[in-house]
Amino acid sequence: MTEKALRLGTRRSKLAMAQSGQVADAVSRVTGRPVELVEITTYGDVSREALAQIGGTGVFVTALRDALVRGEVDFAVHSLKDLPTTQPEELALAAVPVREDPRDVIVARDALKFTDLPRGARIGTGSPRRMAQLNAYARSHGLDIETVAIRGNVDTRIGYVHEGRLDAVVLAAAGLNRIGRSDEVTDFLSVDTVLPAPGQGALAIECAASDADLVAALGELDDPHTRAAVTAERSLLAALEAGCSAPVGALADLLADGPVVKEMRLRGVVGTTDGSSMVQLSTTGSVPLTHDGAMALGRELAAEMLAQGAAGLMGEREH
Repeated sequence: MTEKALRLGTRRSKLAMAQSGQVADAVSRVTGRPVELVEITTYGDVSREALAQIGGTGVFVTALRDALVRGEVDFAVHSLKDLPTTQPEELALAAVPVREDPRDVIVARDALKFTDLPRGARIGTGSPRRMAQLNAYARSHGLDIETVAIRGNVDTRIGYVHEGRLDAVVLAAAGLNRIGRSDEVTDFLSVDTVLPAPGQGALAIECAASDADLVAALGELDDPHTRAAVTAERSLLAALEAGCSAPVGALADLLADGPVVKEMRLRGVVGTTDGSSMVQLSTTGSVPLTHDGAMALGRELAAEMLAQGAAGLMGEREH
């Protein structure tokens, strides 16, 4: 008798289905059980409002979590950057698999690089974080750009460029890689230019905390280095009391000496969306070996950023 299929809750978007399909294959391998995708529509998928307006935090996650709590699905896959920083007690973040490329990328007309865009170029993004950093970079390098608030899936956003409505759009490298469209990228934005969203490029696999066997099985897909990095990044975000639609960028990367990972560097940035005012700091320490250690790294950097005036740059802080 074959074992009953595990039900994986996923958003319906092409990207969500692609990354959930990849996780389903991996979970099948470690559990020996078939996995079926259960498509769930979230508020963020049906609302046409700008993410910053509808709150950003949790709009793509709540319906999936509700389905988990009700037992309609056995586990769920989220883009980690969409997860609110507080973890519900009844749910376990069972695995954070190896991270994809965390960088942001440009898809521009005529295969242009960011720095080759014409004066007055219109660049589309729905992210205040991206707007703040692109505008700051443009200000400091004498570029003349206009950031334009957009929404929609990958096809819609790239379509704005192909239709000539925008000169370029900014997207996450990880998403394009996962749906097999990385060949559309015309420029990779260095993390020195634009720090990604906390957790960008990483996935979160969540299940009921009470299902110890499933927590353990899914845990085989966990990558400790990725988990430590995203925990530090999300701790920074939480300590700034900012939601996932706030203009906060963060990246923890591992500094290796040959094959030996020696230290973790955490960088954080917050800025006004016009790029006129930025607080950007970093800290380097030994690689945190515990959840609490990674959390502490994020809190320490956030405290330094707040001391330099970060709170005043974020607009409405979440409470």
